[in-house]
Amino acid sequence: MGHIEVSRLSHALPDGRLLLHDVSFRVGEGAKAALVGPNGAGKTTLLRLIAGALRPADGAVTHSGGLGVMHQFIDAATVHALLLSVAPERVRRAADALARAERALADTEKSQLAYARALTDFTDAGGYDLEVVWDTCATAALGLTYDQVKDRPTGTLSGGEQKRLVLEALLRGPDEVLLLDEPDNYLDVPGKQWLAERLRATAKTVLLVSHDRQLLADTADKIVTVESGDVWVHGGGFAGYAQARRDRTDRLHELRRRWDEEHTRLRQLVHTLRQRATNNDALASPYQAAKTRLERFERAGPPRAAPKEQNVRIRLRGGRTGKRAVTCEGLGLPGLVRPFDTEIWFGERVAVLGPNGSGKSSFLRLLAPHRPGAIPYEGSFRLGARVRPGLFVQTHARPDLDGRALADIVMADHALTRNEAMAALARYELAPAGARPFGTLSGGQQARLQILLLELSGATLLLLDEPTDNLDLASAEALQRGLEGFAGTVLAVTHDRWFAADFDRYLVFGADGGVRESAEPDWGAAR
Repeated sequence: MGHIEVSRLSHALPDGRLLLHDVSFRVGEGAKAALVGPNGAGKTTLLRLIAGALRPADGAVTHSGGLGVMHQFIDAATVHALLLSVAPERVRRAADALARAERALADTEKSQLAYARALTDFTDAGGYDLEVVWDTCATAALGLTYDQVKDRPTGTLSGGEQKRLVLEALLRGPDEVLLLDEPDNYLDVPGKQWLAERLRATAKTVLLVSHDRQLLADTADKIVTVESGDVWVHGGGFAGYAQARRDRTDRLHELRRRWDEEHTRLRQLVHTLRQRATNNDALASPYQAAKTRLERFERAGPPRAAPKEQNVRIRLRGGRTGKRAVTCEGLGLPGLVRPFDTEIWFGERVAVLGPNGSGKSSFLRLLAPHRPGAIPYEGSFRLGARVRPGLFVQTHARPDLDGRALADIVMADHALTRNEAMAALARYELAPAGARPFGTLSGGQQARLQILLLELSGATLLLLDEPTDNLDLASAEALQRGLEGFAGTVLAVTHDRWFAADFDRYLVFGADGGVRESAEPDWGAAR
């Protein structure tokens, strides 16, 4: 088994701002640690520093055992390339050399000898042994052998299938330390349950970033928090994390209060002794001693400041609509969903559950505005009087926003002045990013902007496709509070079990194409 040790690590952004300062922590052999913190705090950057993809400004990272890394966004052309991207470095190097030798192979002794050497090197690196493991992974994740799928474009796989395949490869592979950046994104609930079971069972050391509160509760035995440029560690599980964070914040405030009191006392002492020493030479020495003590005290500086509390203020207003917000009669999606009937009433909160690929997102997009003919369907659906739908896109694919600065988006699309736009962004803690293009934001920041745009649009029917996937813990809770005060109707696709618990009822899309209603969350249908 391996371990991770981060020692006095600092990292600055390209503009010179310090993102991480003097952070230290250790993840011991076999531990399952979760890396949490606000969006943009540096969680992914910290993983990249540990993986060696970035060089720190100061400090060091050490680890034992091989290091397997799952990045938040996976980019590979084929299944073979996808699996190779998470293979040990020695295998990747040998595979690249073999591919070059294959391309250069000709009817010459030199090229044939080079190809033979590349084959031997690939074998010695463990490449063929790993392909046997990949065969097991492909069968488990896709139901097909590695030979059947290795040349298949990754674009033909769902996001959940890609994640499952990579996780199978890392969990079954030789690396003893795993860095997993949001491994649960795109997994349905049975997939998340499978992931939790495998993480609990593996002997590997795991450091993962996740915003899924149930997954954190099920797997993490240590919580590493990144906030305000600092890192601190809660040595227990997620159940006690919120209280531990409150206790730490209270302790830091108390330490600062005591420091301020002592600082005031020393300054007053120096001031008093200075005045008295002007008329009494015997007090000159005590005055100098007090002055030196104050200088040493100020040079040491105050204790570490308590982290700034997130204050995302979501003001989803909505408005009164007809009693029947959505009516579906014999509505079906050919090849995905068999015809079904349902009525969604004004003010209801309805969650849409089911496995990946069962048509949930397509159903939401069908109800969204300005998308005539985008989704083929049979039967009919109607929106009620004064129903204005607004769509939150799961993938954050927004061509209408790409390349545009946040402040410009809010001003141009909603006729706000710059001051009004910046005030709105500030409520979502996006004001510092107001001049940045949409595509440069973190996934959580993009999600918060989408929610702000829904708020400003005056939508009375919120169509939310996995809205909490990239939101940090505080932002997800802020969204839940915002929905409680929303005077409209909410229809949300989700695999977030904590988020789903707040809904009134559930539409369950089955793997067989059927749709039924349930009064309780039913995750079993996804199987």
